[in-house]
Amino acid sequence: MHRIINATVLDNYKVKLEYADGKEGIVDLSHLVGRGVFALWNDYNAFRRVKIGSSGELFWSDQIDLCPDSLYLQITHQEPEDLFPNLRRKVMYA
Repeated sequence: MHRIINATVLDNYKVKLEYADGKEGIVDLSHLVGRGVFALWNDYNAFRRVKIGSSGELFWSDQIDLCPDSLYLQITHQEPEDLFPNLRRKVMYA
């Protein structure tokens, strides 16, 4: 699992993330605003109160948490199989 060690809120629902392995990048979360539990973010001040959890996830109060691996994939432009090789399909011949 990749751990977020720093998160900086930027304008327009973007967050700059820094990971323990040195990777950095910006994620745009604006497409989530107002949808389901993300209605919390209709108040931009609530969005700005992001915290980093004990597992390296981003969270907002007890309502929203985002997986650090999912965000890592976004900033590194990788596929899940790149981080988790066991997800790769193996070709089997009969």
